[in-house]
Amino acid sequence: MIVAGLGFRRGASAESLAAALALVGPAEALATAEDKMHEPGLVRLASGLGLKVHGISRAALEAQGVEGSARVMAEYGTGSVAEASALAAAGPGARLIAGRRTGPDGMAVVALAESAA
Repeated sequence: MIVAGLGFRRGASAESLAAALALVGPAEALATAEDKMHEPGLVRLASGLGLKVHGISRAALEAQGVEGSARVMAEYGTGSVAEASALAAAGPGARLIAGRRTGPDGMAVVALAESAA
């Protein structure tokens, strides 16, 4: 399974998220920090693409050991919500196939991970 992990600012539109997703290619599921999984832009994007959204707990984000932003680390326990959520949702042994990329308007970051199976 290929999972797109999304980190984004509150209020990011479905269009902002879609533009970020277009930078890495198609996915079979979406993932983000569990406190953002019901944000309207993400819900609209997932519905439009027919994809499930996996909400990832802080503990699962921390367990991925991803480095990056100090601000994001302080809030979520990981340096990249996009990379950590993609890896966590793809499951044990998952690997990144597209590292984090920032969308054109700076509102969203996306990364892709592939399941080991």
